[in-house]
Amino acid sequence: MLLTGPDLADRIRGMLLCVAIGDALGNRSESRSPQRRFEEFGHITDYLPNRHVRGRRVGTPSDDTQLTFWTVEHLLEHGRLEPDALSTVFASRQIYGRGRATGDFVHARQAGASWQDAGQPSAGNGALMRIAPIVLPHLRGDRSSLSRETAIAAAITHNDPLAIASAVAWVALLWRLLGGDVPDSPVAWLDEYINVLRPLDHDQEYVTRLPDGPLCGWRGSASALLDGPVRSALTQGLDVRTACNSWYSGAYLLETVPSVMYILARHGHEPEVAIEKAVNETRDNDTVAAIVGAAMGAAHGTTWIPKRWIDGLLGRTQADDDGRVFELIDAAVARFVSSQET
Repeated sequence: MLLTGPDLADRIRGMLLCVAIGDALGNRSESRSPQRRFEEFGHITDYLPNRHVRGRRVGTPSDDTQLTFWTVEHLLEHGRLEPDALSTVFASRQIYGRGRATGDFVHARQAGASWQDAGQPSAGNGALMRIAPIVLPHLRGDRSSLSRETAIAAAITHNDPLAIASAVAWVALLWRLLGGDVPDSPVAWLDEYINVLRPLDHDQEYVTRLPDGPLCGWRGSASALLDGPVRSALTQGLDVRTACNSWYSGAYLLETVPSVMYILARHGHEPEVAIEKAVNETRDNDTVAAIVGAAMGAAHGTTWIPKRWIDGLLGRTQADDDGRVFELIDAAVARFVSSQET
């Protein structure tokens, strides 16, 4: 299916830009419980003071933005995914706030491992957070290899069945959103994702890491968790914090995926609210907000984005390349969208 329409360029801009915005809104307060974060910062609606830029309230990147936009840069250079080359890029640059699996990948690659062997057997969210740009070369109409290339792109750092399956299902959802097919009800958001994920992960078994509560020791696939406890929380109308606390909301995909999909199910037609919920009500809030941001930009474009979020975003991918994010978005639209419309 060829994606077309006068707003496709805007949806692509929104998808990419909101990864960086969600990351920047969250990365100064990540890895805290929602209650502790609120006690320290109040309700976050804007960039927090940043010690890396003399305390200014501006948006700077962590690994979510960096790896996403280095992928954009790579696709612009090569026109398609070249896993060995992208792996080399990831392993050769300074990554801010990288997770353990990404760090282990970097060490393996720098020690001489091939890209196929350097990917880690981790069900962390480090692949899902950066996967959105993989759609770009396929906008010209050849979608036949999109799932395969998504799987390969995920496995570069996270060579784990759940990491791969969740990324493939996520890219399928982004593709539908970019085409203007936005779910029209809370349950439809869940169904869209589960319908792709279930055939990929039905025989997988992962275990929650909760110390207590109803889901302590829960075992099964991510799709079963979404179809059971997450759907039940949606039926009960639980607020985002209560629901996400029930399965935790850290960097483990059995926590990140339910948190992302619950926020989208509850607030998918309120994009600013959805990102704020991700920032304020989850633990790995920068990554959850970056992933939610990709969906909200793909679904709703850019016109809703608060001006302060755009103006305050430095657009960095490294220490001193201000504006690079905006340059790469412009180049991606020109290369992968505008070229197919002429």
